[in-house]
Amino acid sequence: MLRQYELVERVKSYDPDADEALINRAYVFSVNAHGSQKRASGDPYFSHPIEVAGILTDLRLDDETIVTAILHDTIEDTVATQEQVEALFGKRIGRLVDGVTKLSTIEAQSDTERAAENLRKFLLAMSGDIRVLLVKLADRLHNMRTLHFIKSEEKRRRIARETMEIYAPLAERIGMYEFMKEMQTLAFQHLEPDAYKSITTRLERLRAGDGEAAVERICEDLRLTLGAHGVDAEVTGREKHPYSIWRKMTERHVPFDRLSDVLAFRAIVPNVADCYRALGILHEKWHMIPGRFKDYISTPKRNGYRSIHTALQYGEAHRIEVQIRSRAMHEQSEFGLAAHWSYKQHDRADGQAGWIRDLLEILDTTENPEELLENTRMAMYQDRIFAFTPAGELIALPKGATAVDFAYEVHTDLGNQTVGAQVNGRVVPLRTQLDNGDQVRILRSDNQNPDPGWLTFVVTGKARAAIRRYVRQQEREETVSLGRKLFDEVVARLPAKIGGEATKNALHRLKLKEESALMEKIARKEIDDRELMDALMPGAGSDGMASAVPPQRQSISIKGLTPGVAFQLAECCHPVPGDRIVGIRRRNEDIMIHAIDCDELANGDDADWIAVTWGDESDGGTAQLRVTLRNEPGALAIMAGIFGTHGANIINVKLETREGGFHSFVVTIEVHDLAHLMKIVAALRAADVVSQAERV
Repeated sequence: MLRQYELVERVKSYDPDADEALINRAYVFSVNAHGSQKRASGDPYFSHPIEVAGILTDLRLDDETIVTAILHDTIEDTVATQEQVEALFGKRIGRLVDGVTKLSTIEAQSDTERAAENLRKFLLAMSGDIRVLLVKLADRLHNMRTLHFIKSEEKRRRIARETMEIYAPLAERIGMYEFMKEMQTLAFQHLEPDAYKSITTRLERLRAGDGEAAVERICEDLRLTLGAHGVDAEVTGREKHPYSIWRKMTERHVPFDRLSDVLAFRAIVPNVADCYRALGILHEKWHMIPGRFKDYISTPKRNGYRSIHTALQYGEAHRIEVQIRSRAMHEQSEFGLAAHWSYKQHDRADGQAGWIRDLLEILDTTENPEELLENTRMAMYQDRIFAFTPAGELIALPKGATAVDFAYEVHTDLGNQTVGAQVNGRVVPLRTQLDNGDQVRILRSDNQNPDPGWLTFVVTGKARAAIRRYVRQQEREETVSLGRKLFDEVVARLPAKIGGEATKNALHRLKLKEESALMEKIARKEIDDRELMDALMPGAGSDGMASAVPPQRQSISIKGLTPGVAFQLAECCHPVPGDRIVGIRRRNEDIMIHAIDCDELANGDDADWIAVTWGDESDGGTAQLRVTLRNEPGALAIMAGIFGTHGANIINVKLETREGGFHSFVVTIEVHDLAHLMKIVAALRAADVVSQAERV
């Protein structure tokens, strides 16, 4: 553990103007506050915050950050209070310490909820001052270094998984790659101990053989090659860390013996021009491995990282990765966003980096703890591509991102109003995955709203959070609307008319605060008809008043409601406007709409049957037809032509059977109503190539 004077000397070595008295006061306060507390290793507890502060001195951070590290566990784990910290060290340090402190007093219902709430507070604090993140990462790194002292394997694995899924990606996001690599390696050791042991054993064998000599030999060869062409380069080499090797093995489905690129090299040159000169020299002498070249100088990562990455076939035995960067780029790479908080920097970052703004927007649009963790992990992971707006603005996205993800990345409102996309001048489906360098133009409409179906293909947390927020809002509005229609129908069945006061009394009896909550519960059958009638007019729904609750008197119109939001159209019978329909209502489920002659209705249970009607000018639906065609050239084209002539859009075609000279297809089409569907069936039956056509 660092002694008091050693910690002060470290800070003073790079910042002679640091407040020595402030650091000394914090050191003494932490030691006294933690007192006789012990860590799992048996060491005094105050050794942990002191070591965290020591890690941050390697990043040359200012005295306020060092003091925050020393104090970061005092509020959570000792009797010290926020007020004491602020009184002794100032409000700014008090806010930093509070930002790092976990929400240990929250009564969460699950580990997921507790983790989500901690992450929520942490991200909000980080948005105000990025030093909160720097202290938290150093705290997590030291905890990972001592994780093996914890006896419970389950607890070790939980902490390791949290580190792998949240803290390592956060470190990568702000360019602190050494933190990321060490966290990943330590977490990997506990999550996959057998794989870790296997890979480290093989790496030791590699070093015992030609490994270390090969690294030195290749470094010298690269240095001499560049120097011969007038490029002065500092070249270093190393083995890739175990987790990186394991991930490549799993992604490429190859064993260690066939993984040839386990060596990585870095060439640091004087300036940007020399970076590209060095790249040309290396590619001229050794073959470049296709698909492995990345230019992060012209298109930097969102965390500011700049470098050129390439891979070379070095002789027959080695594939090597080479990073080429200038000295300034190397400094940024080593310290990442922490470089902005170095003691000598005056133009400091405010913490509002683009990706942090994205995370804050996700916080605003996410209600469910599982969604929050899922969406923030999506937003933080690496493996990104770069696409361009028509104006040439660079948009960074994860691999697999679609045009809809692109739209939401530009602006949430643009994503919500997306109706189409052009990629490199060509109109493409919204689910089209983007490639590096694509130019994307988003087509928008003020009348468009997010489609719940987009959730099946968007990959960014920002897009998923925005779409889910709209779906939740729309679902609530339409569920309340449907519940009100059911409410009015129940009121019409009461033995006497009631006024507004009866509804207020019913809310009180049902222990609800507002009418919308009542309507929502009615639609989801959390309150049944008998219970509602009794709440509105005591005794009206009881067995003493009548042998049964009066039957439904009027049909409920589903006009104006969106299928899939307030109700579902059953896929077993595919009802369309014009069909006689019935609604099946089960507790905590959307109402399911069936055609009145659907076979599934025979499987009765305790569900309520509700008389429903389409209402005037309903918007149409999907229907399935079974069409048997003669096995003749052009028969399928004739069938498709009939659908096109009658304005029916084909959703899906499935070959069902082949019997002799006939092929039977099940075709799913969009139609306006039952009359439209019957015209199509009649037209199919009139065609010579059609042997049979019927609705499924």
